[in-house]
Amino acid sequence: MGNGTKFAVIAGCLALVGAGGWYGGRKAVEHVVHDYIMEHPEILPQAMDELQRRQNAQQLAGVRSTVETPFPGAVLGNPNGKVTLVEFTDFACGYCRQSLPDVQGLIAHNPDLRIVVRELPIISPQSPDAAKMALAAAEQGKYPAFHDAMFAAGQLDPQTIEAVAQKVGLDMDRARKVAASPTVEAEINRNLELASRLGFSGTPSWIAGDRLISGAVGMDQLSKAVQEARGG
Repeated sequence: MGNGTKFAVIAGCLALVGAGGWYGGRKAVEHVVHDYIMEHPEILPQAMDELQRRQNAQQLAGVRSTVETPFPGAVLGNPNGKVTLVEFTDFACGYCRQSLPDVQGLIAHNPDLRIVVRELPIISPQSPDAAKMALAAAEQGKYPAFHDAMFAAGQLDPQTIEAVAQKVGLDMDRARKVAASPTVEAEINRNLELASRLGFSGTPSWIAGDRLISGAVGMDQLSKAVQEARGG
């Protein structure tokens, strides 16, 4: 809807209210709005999209800074990027593994993109151990390598987690100590709380700007969300 059309509709509605009093004017306005929507149904998806954006912004109010602040080192892409995409993920999640090429594509095409990864180990009994080792890798500056190698391993058990950690060159004594630390435990609990507050019940889940996105939605939708977050 162009600005001229919007102003014309609003002016007409105000005139009807003034002419018919509140009750009569209100009924007239309802008819005008109804007729306009029937003639221009394409505005409905736009309105629903805007409503969803506003609801998302309300959900993010008060937690945006927390959710966009990574556990030190748990970042993909450009750590100093001006655009932030948040991903809640679980190494046992097949859809997260399926989304990995999309994440890599986003990084390749957006050099200003910082992907904050929040470990959300909710799928498998082994998920928490993998998540904790990933954060231990982050503490050693090797989160991206562990992240990609763990998904590439395609199996989640104690032996595979250890093998991946060794493969990417972690100091294993230090990694085991960090993985078992209260700091890492607190991070996992924080992620569970944030996901619950934002209405995320599965992985992958994403945040870009005011967009809350659930599922393996594909490159196109993620690219659009990143572009909107950039303000483009």
